[in-house]
Amino acid sequence: MILLQQTTAIHQAAKNIERLDPVGIGMTVLIMAIVFLSLLLLFLVFKSVARIYILDLRKRFRRTKGEDALPQQPESDPTNELGAAVALALYYYQNELHDHENTLLTIKKVSRSYSPWSSKIYGLRKSPK
Repeated sequence: MILLQQTTAIHQAAKNIERLDPVGIGMTVLIMAIVFLSLLLLFLVFKSVARIYILDLRKRFRRTKGEDALPQQPESDPTNELGAAVALALYYYQNELHDHENTLLTIKKVSRSYSPWSSKIYGLRKSPK
């Protein structure tokens, strides 16, 4: 009984939409607006997330009177050592992928016997009698 009521309500709603917008232009414009607005919203969210990652939070949380909230760490840029280590690991990995084998490639011509499957004359159509 509940299912029957739901289906009749759905059919009534569909009839109302068909009566208000028989061609479907309004529905199309509405759906396109929803899609473009959601894409714009996603763009803004990703843009703001990128700005959050750029912020240096350590500088913001340090106190200005000389007392630091975070202990001082040496100012070293580990990217050079890290990049060299990654490059060396990739180099060794690539060298292990290639197997060095002695291969002998021989090309031998094989004579094929006559086969009616490869003959063009059998592909021609015969005229009906």
